[in-house]
Amino acid sequence: MIMKLYSIPAMMCMLLLLASCEKELDFKYHDIEPLTVIEAELTPDGAKVAITSTTPMDEPMDRTHLTDAVVTLTDLTDGSVYGLHTDSEGFYTDLTPGVAGHDYRLTVERAGCRYEATATMYPPTEIESLEFNWIKMPYDQVAVFQGRFYDDEATEGDCYWIKLYRNGKIYQWGEMDDRSAADGINTFITMTTRKDTDEEDDDTVLFDGDVLTCTVLPVSRAMHDYLEALQNDSNGPAMFSGDKCLGYFVATSPVSASIVFRPDEIPEYK
Repeated sequence: MIMKLYSIPAMMCMLLLLASCEKELDFKYHDIEPLTVIEAELTPDGAKVAITSTTPMDEPMDRTHLTDAVVTLTDLTDGSVYGLHTDSEGFYTDLTPGVAGHDYRLTVERAGCRYEATATMYPPTEIESLEFNWIKMPYDQVAVFQGRFYDDEATEGDCYWIKLYRNGKIYQWGEMDDRSAADGINTFITMTTRKDTDEEDDDTVLFDGDVLTCTVLPVSRAMHDYLEALQNDSNGPAMFSGDKCLGYFVATSPVSASIVFRPDEIPEYK
């Protein structure tokens, strides 16, 4: 059942969960020798790994995928080993589904260096509801987006990575845990577009008919802390052992739901 926002103070507290999340995963680089950057995800659809390199601060960002590595994924639970191969876009991929509850090790070997990370595959949650409400702010009315999803009451410290996509492209992202969960439901709230779209930035504006897709990924506490560090303009804690690199390896079961933005049909928060 779709629930209304309970109070302005509660809403403003929860807004902090997705504060400053109108950006992609941004790494803060210093004037050092280029470092390998590994961004790896294992899901029920298989494994996908992007390998790039840091760029000197005085040069334009270069996101060219590096394809000179040897990438393997080991299922530590059943002993299976998979070699990943590059696709047409330069991603290393393998279509073998990840299995919830299994432990995995990702190994990347490149230019004489070796990087390893381990992760446990998390099962999916379920999205209960998505909704918009207009809220009056001093400068305009703002569409507040609320998502509710199920959280396992039997465990504590569950963590999540929330991604919002606008018409298929990343719009906002943030991390949260289960401290705000109540009766097995976790709720996140974030501001989106102003009602006066002429005064809104392209990064945040929503127009009638735009599709907002919410994806919830259960993640480890280590991944939560890594994402939190990125939100605070840090490269985050090291997620890989071996030679020094940046990036992450996450094994999870994403779930998604979408809502169409219809400004004339959105109720105003009372």
